Amino acid sequence: MKHNTDLDGFQKIIQYQFNNIGLLKNALTHSSYANEKKTGNYKDNERLEFLGDAVLELTSSEFIYTGNPDMNEGKMTRLRASIVCEPTLAMCARQIHLQEYIMLGKGEDLTGGRTRDSIISDALEALIGAIYLDGGFANAKEFIHRFVLNDLENKQLFYDSKTILQEVVQAHGLEVEYELTGEEGPEHDKKFHVIAKAGDLFVVKGTGHTKKAAQQQAAYNALLHLKKNGTQFMPKGK
Repeated sequence: MKHNTDLDGFQKIIQYQFNNIGLLKNALTHSSYANEKKTGNYKDNERLEFLGDAVLELTSSEFIYTGNPDMNEGKMTRLRASIVCEPTLAMCARQIHLQEYIMLGKGEDLTGGRTRDSIISDALEALIGAIYLDGGFANAKEFIHRFVLNDLENKQLFYDSKTILQEVVQAHGLEVEYELTGEEGPEHDKKFHVIAKAGDLFVVKGTGHTKKAAQQQAAYNALLHLKKNGTQFMPKGK
């Protein structure tokens, strides 16, 4: 995957135009790139990530609190965790192709950094921090609602996919089996292919850059398949 430098195109994707383009560049600068350049012109995005994390937590907390007046504190905490956890944020980031725009050091890029959930999710939080500084809380909140808090039920399913699937399958007296069917790509950028199956209920595929991620994707695909076919279940915390 090549680095995309078209920041005008990226701003169209995220539906926000920066007044200070330097903030956007800062949000997209990974520490490996800043360290490689070794000049004051390139600051890494860690401070913006710190700020964006706080904005995201406040916005998601308010969203959950106002939208679920009868939900207790424990369930609200679990629901928020499903929203702001690393895999879910990385999934949100990939939907806006954020990974393509991150500036990485050559070594980090060659060893698969552009596909790593931790780097991608951190960059999303940094982007939120940058929007907050550039356009204020209202714009940051709008971005979060549009790209993080959208399609929340499916994101909860993704977060809890393996646990929920296991419970659904056990209710049918079965167990979920995960089978590694193949892997491809260089050592630093492997893709793993997994099949999840349970009796006659389903046989679905999942792909990820780790075996765990591939299993999670397969479990999520299985839940979507079961949901489409009329199986009733609820995400955790509901």
